[in-house]
Amino acid sequence: MLKCRFVVLCIASVVAALNVSAAPQAPAKSGIPDLASSSFGWTAVGADWQDGPPGLRGPIKNDPDHPYHGNNAGPGQVTLRIGNYKDPVLKPWAAAQMLKSNQEALSGERGIPFAAQSLCYPGGVPGQLLYPAEPLYFIQTPKQVWMIWQRDHMVRRVYLTDKHSTNLKPSWFGESIGHYENGDTLVIDTIGLSTKNSYIDNFRTPHTEKLHVVERLKLSADGKMVEALVRVEDPDTFNEPLHMVQRWRKVNTQPMLETVCAEDNGDYFHQNLFPIPQADKPDF
Repeated sequence: MLKCRFVVLCIASVVAALNVSAAPQAPAKSGIPDLASSSFGWTAVGADWQDGPPGLRGPIKNDPDHPYHGNNAGPGQVTLRIGNYKDPVLKPWAAAQMLKSNQEALSGERGIPFAAQSLCYPGGVPGQLLYPAEPLYFIQTPKQVWMIWQRDHMVRRVYLTDKHSTNLKPSWFGESIGHYENGDTLVIDTIGLSTKNSYIDNFRTPHTEKLHVVERLKLSADGKMVEALVRVEDPDTFNEPLHMVQRWRKVNTQPMLETVCAEDNGDYFHQNLFPIPQADKPDF
């Protein structure tokens, strides 16, 4: 991979155009957590949701009949992620859709189940938070926060306002509005999320357009970790809200690298993979 100088220049231009400084912000003075820098990023601790606070309904897990063993789990046969479609929190249609996806994977009909970032799709909200392999960067301005994943340079914008737009058209990342709390937390409220090839986790748990996601990204006292407590509510998919946790470690990095997902990303081993997205016409 080559250093993507043009991406760094583009980001710098955006910051300049918005008339803000790229220097780290000081929480003690501004009440804003220091998430943004050109010298560090944030790397996810894992690719699956962790349990939320005690007493709250947690995330969907793997099917107990098909334990998940990942590449980083030590010796043993690596297995596919097979979600627990029998979880009583799921509405019948969602359980049936998960079962169908599981059966495709277990039968070999698809060699690898759908995984958004592996196939060059946006991960959606909150699923994008689970991408583990490459850093996440932030740009913080008085009116917006940008979350930029090095992987395929996915950009999610959070507007620092207190009201959603009316008549939203569903989109990959929906509409996210946010505010800061207590000098260490960014609170994000998201609606307007599309449903096609969009899941809340890597077990392919679906949702409807009624999905409402609230994320609380809290910077640790030593500034070395960020923890997101995520609340997922969708009355047409879940019988009660889910509460899930993701964490990132601060990592000192070089400028953002260029990683182009679509290059040489084909189904060369005939695994009946989902095709990568393709435009019907060029954007230029």
